[in-house]
Amino acid sequence: MLRDHLAPLTPNREWTRNLVLRPELGSLVAAALLFIFFSIASSGAMFEIPTIARVLDTAWPYGIIAVAVGLLMISGEFDLSAGVMVGTAGALLGVMATEWGMNLWLALVLSLGICLALGLWNGVLVVWTGLPSFVITLGTFFGLRGANVALSKYFTGDALIENIDEASGYDALHAIVATVFGTAPSDFRVSLLWWGGFIVIATWILWRTKIGNWIFATGGDREAARAVGVPVNGTKIGLFMLTAGAAWFVGVSNAVRYTSVQAGQGVGAEFFYIIAAVVGGCRMAGGYGSAVGPAIGALIWGIAFIGIPQAGWNSDWRWAFLGVLLLVATLINHIVGERVRIQRSS
Repeated sequence: MLRDHLAPLTPNREWTRNLVLRPELGSLVAAALLFIFFSIASSGAMFEIPTIARVLDTAWPYGIIAVAVGLLMISGEFDLSAGVMVGTAGALLGVMATEWGMNLWLALVLSLGICLALGLWNGVLVVWTGLPSFVITLGTFFGLRGANVALSKYFTGDALIENIDEASGYDALHAIVATVFGTAPSDFRVSLLWWGGFIVIATWILWRTKIGNWIFATGGDREAARAVGVPVNGTKIGLFMLTAGAAWFVGVSNAVRYTSVQAGQGVGAEFFYIIAAVVGGCRMAGGYGSAVGPAIGALIWGIAFIGIPQAGWNSDWRWAFLGVLLLVATLINHIVGERVRIQRSS
């Protein structure tokens, strides 16, 4: 009897154990159950194509950045400036195109360079000072929040930058980042393809490359990772730049889609990215998570954001839902994370 319990796991039991310990499993189950729940509460409205299109359209901007934030969290760091950097990217593109008469493609490249430089700034300060990334990126958040509005008013006289569609190169850029498939209200954005591509690439990097090993090692045990030659500082800086790049993509995509930019855009969204990553199975302490999980976490927010009013409830319940979701996800991740740690140490 004792030998049976001590016997090696059979392939089926091994597969089942690995499945249960997958970071994104809980969020996938939660997304399915939540969708079914709101489908019942809304008398099946959630299954309608226009509703599905709205859910995905709500989720993708959070999903793209949440994937980058999730990778950063696996390395043990946070970025509270990701939300406001969406507004920075859009404002840069808008000012360059509408006030300086710059071709949109050139403005695209220059705005990317500036956003990556801001990500570099965050990363270098974190590894150089040793201060918590929470503090460093919070400082960047406030700095950008003020600069976005002040510089927009300086160059345009207003916090709203308009007429981006009149800039040279707009039609081609719109076709790439903001075109739609189908007829409203059953239309889907090309942004969903970008989101899917970003998930695939991030997953491949995380699980199939040396960089992925560095990310997990950096978040799991920084000193041990350094001892075996992992470039801990470079890995963290690169991930801060990745987060800034993801924010840039969402910012310029929104600017092109809506042909205008509000300088305060993105403020407060950084909490959604972190919540999506946590709900998706990324541990706040680092060392555990996936790229798929944060994307599912963003999808859960999209389901709730659209499902609550579809069910006829007061929209204010969205925020209560978000708070409960964060608390439950954090508790589950803590329990699962401890199990993984025990499995690895045994």
